[in-house]
Amino acid sequence: MANWDDIKTSGDVEDRRGTGPAVALAGGGGLIALLITIGLNFLGLNVPQSTVQDILSTFQTLSPGTAQQAEQPAEFRGEDSYEVFTTKVLGSTNEVWNDVFARNNLTYQQPRLVLFRQATRSGCGVATTKVGPHFCPEDGTIYLDETFFDELKNRFGGDTGEVAQAYVIAHEVGHNVQSQLGVFNSPNAQTQEGMVALELQADCYAGVWAYTQARNGIFENGEINQALSAAAAVGDDHVQRTETGTTNPETWTHGSSEQRVNAFTRGYQTGQPSQCVDLGS
Repeated sequence: MANWDDIKTSGDVEDRRGTGPAVALAGGGGLIALLITIGLNFLGLNVPQSTVQDILSTFQTLSPGTAQQAEQPAEFRGEDSYEVFTTKVLGSTNEVWNDVFARNNLTYQQPRLVLFRQATRSGCGVATTKVGPHFCPEDGTIYLDETFFDELKNRFGGDTGEVAQAYVIAHEVGHNVQSQLGVFNSPNAQTQEGMVALELQADCYAGVWAYTQARNGIFENGEINQALSAAAAVGDDHVQRTETGTTNPETWTHGSSEQRVNAFTRGYQTGQPSQCVDLGS
């Protein structure tokens, strides 16, 4: 098992699991739906913007006065093992990107990570299990319902070991990096080609994180294969073939299994964020 206890830093993790869905949500539906849809959710299910908008509308029509359940169930109170795990992983990504940004005379804004179940409020309006793990650039926060990994394993055959789950978090942290570097503002970002490039770059950034963890002795022998398995499982071609029996590259938003594995591997082998460009071809 990976040596997470050797990571001495901690990230900012908020545990909302079991507190019920939030319904007092931010407005700006069209723009917010676009932010969620342009590839910031992890699994390449090609969720159309109209579907995201429907989810937002459903929650926004609920009574704004409806409150979340104030107290967590006993199973989630205190720092359970999963909360500690995510705190360690996020802390390790902070170390990597603090260093990268500092070497370029920049200041890295560390993201927050919210653990939830089913639905919760976010700066992008709503985070739901349907959307999957994603980064909201409006509040600099990653939203993660860890039951997503059950779907990853049961529906798509991906590895769901701790290193695989850490890869997913590191991928979403990659979107935080992109947000701070202004990548989302690129005219190409909202095109199909641009969406794929964003996701592959985030995979490569996750590989850069993994390179550092491997050098620090965090991973045991062979554990990096968990991340490679997860990357392959969420390739657009694999997801589409599993769901429909066919593939349609014109609708891809995350890249093929081969592209995602290659992008992660490039970051993992080089440890250089500068190598995480021109990945969409």
